[in-house]
Amino acid sequence: MNGDLFKTDVSIKDNLIFIKSKADEANQAQTNSAFSEKWEYTAENAAEKDLDMLAQTMHRNYLSQYGFDSEEALAKFLQTKKVILDAGCGGGIKTAWFAQLAPNSTVIGMDFSEGCMIAAKKYAALKNLYFIRGDIADTPFKPGVVDYVNCDQVIHHTENPPKTFAHLTSLIAPNGEFACYVYAKKALPRELLDEYFRTHVHNSTKEQIWELSKQMTQLGKILTDLHINITVPDIPMLQIKGGEYDLQRFLYWNFLKCYWNAELGEEVSNIINFDWWAPSNAYRYSEEEYKKIIADNNLKIIFFHSEEACYSGRFVK
Repeated sequence: MNGDLFKTDVSIKDNLIFIKSKADEANQAQTNSAFSEKWEYTAENAAEKDLDMLAQTMHRNYLSQYGFDSEEALAKFLQTKKVILDAGCGGGIKTAWFAQLAPNSTVIGMDFSEGCMIAAKKYAALKNLYFIRGDIADTPFKPGVVDYVNCDQVIHHTENPPKTFAHLTSLIAPNGEFACYVYAKKALPRELLDEYFRTHVHNSTKEQIWELSKQMTQLGKILTDLHINITVPDIPMLQIKGGEYDLQRFLYWNFLKCYWNAELGEEVSNIINFDWWAPSNAYRYSEEEYKKIIADNNLKIIFFHSEEACYSGRFVK
C-alpha cells in the first residue's frame, strides 16, 4: 500500500498510521481539541443503543444528501472504487459503514482529532479499513490515487476550507468522485451570534461548553414540547424567511442552535449541540459561494443537495 498511495513511506501499525496530532494554527488547534473532547465524551457516555440510532440517522442523511436511493445503491457505487478516503472521519461511524458495504475496497479514514484513535481501536476487526491521524488539508497521498474522497460535515472546520477543498480535489483519480458537505449560511441574527461565539469560545473551558450544550438541549426540548406554530413575515434585511414555523424551528434557524431530537435522546442531543458550539473553525457558505469553490477546482457537479443546514454534493473531474 505504501508505494501505491503515499508520497513517502509511512509506518503502519495494525490499522493505524500516525502522522500528526498538533495543528500549528491556534484556531485549528482549538478545533481539534474540541472534537477530541467530543469523541472521547461520546465513547465514555453515549449508550450503545443511542450510538446505533445516531448511526442510522447519519446513514439515512448521507443517502439523501449525496444522491443515493438506498443503502444498496451506495454499496454498489462504493464497490466500484478501489480506494476510498473518508477525510475527517471523526469516530469512524461512516468510515466503518463504507468498509462494510465495500469489503473488497481499501477504506481509509483520516482525522486530526483523538476520534481517529478511538475509531482505529473500535473497528480493528474490519480488515479493509485503516485510519490516519493527521491533517486532511495536508495528506500523505500521491495526487490522483483515491477513487472516492468523502468529506462529510468536516471541511468547514479546517483552517482554510477552499485550500483544503483544492488539496482533496488533487487526490481524486481520473473519473473519481469527491463528496463534500458545507454548512449553509443562516439568517443574519444567527450568523452574527455564531461568528461572535467563535472568538468567545477561546475563553471558555470544555466544562463550560458542555454545560452550555446541555442548556441548549434543554431549551430545544422545552420549545419543542410547547407545540406552538407561528406565522412570521418575510424580513429580508435580516434574511429571515416568512412562513409558518414550529417555534423551536424558528428560533433554531434564525437565532441560535438549540438542537433537540427525541428519537436520539438527551445525551446524543447534547453531543450534537457541543459539536456546534465548541469549535473555533466553523465556516458557513451561501450556495453561490460553495458552487464557486467547486467551479474554481474544475469539477463537474453530478449531484447537488441544498437544505437549511447545508449544501452537499458529489463532483467529478
